[in-house]
Amino acid sequence: MREKMDIIEQIRQFQPWNPQEEQDRAELLRRLSSGEELYTRKNPSAHLTASAWVVSPNRRQVLLAYHNLYDSWAWLGGHADGERDLLSVALREVQEESGLKAVRVVSPEIYSLEILTVDGHEKRGAYVSSHLHLNVTFLLEAGPELPIRCKPDENSRVGWFGLEEGVAASTEPWFRERIYAKLNAKLSAFPPGPQSEA
Repeated sequence: MREKMDIIEQIRQFQPWNPQEEQDRAELLRRLSSGEELYTRKNPSAHLTASAWVVSPNRRQVLLAYHNLYDSWAWLGGHADGERDLLSVALREVQEESGLKAVRVVSPEIYSLEILTVDGHEKRGAYVSSHLHLNVTFLLEAGPELPIRCKPDENSRVGWFGLEEGVAASTEPWFRERIYAKLNAKLSAFPPGPQSEA
């Protein structure tokens, strides 16, 4: 069994798909090499997060949650909070946010990279300043027939959408145009297995 690479090496080996990923990859590597604390929220200006693009086995649907903070349908994910295995973070967040028990990793390699801006907001009665999420995205898969549920402190609904419907459901233009459409376009490199065509 191959030993897991650390996140810096994973990002170094990641092949950018477009100029956004190329620029964000360079900035992620710069910040990770700088020695600043990025694995926890102790750094108020930027910290690592992991997201998941959760698709159906036939690659025709995507799982989204209606996030309370962003008031929008969005992907699933969360903060590293000290964990250095960001794939494990993505898996944990999907299970916590959707209630899914059976989630499969389509590929252990990084699917996408993004630097995301987060506006200042209130969380648990305290103000959180505007900051950056240095985000690593993984491609996961689950069956739409499996039970799902919301996580009321973070989202009010969880549901499956057709790929284009999922993009359109977001009320955040930058995410629709720059992130979600890109994640769908990249799916062509991960075709469904023969048992998933139906």
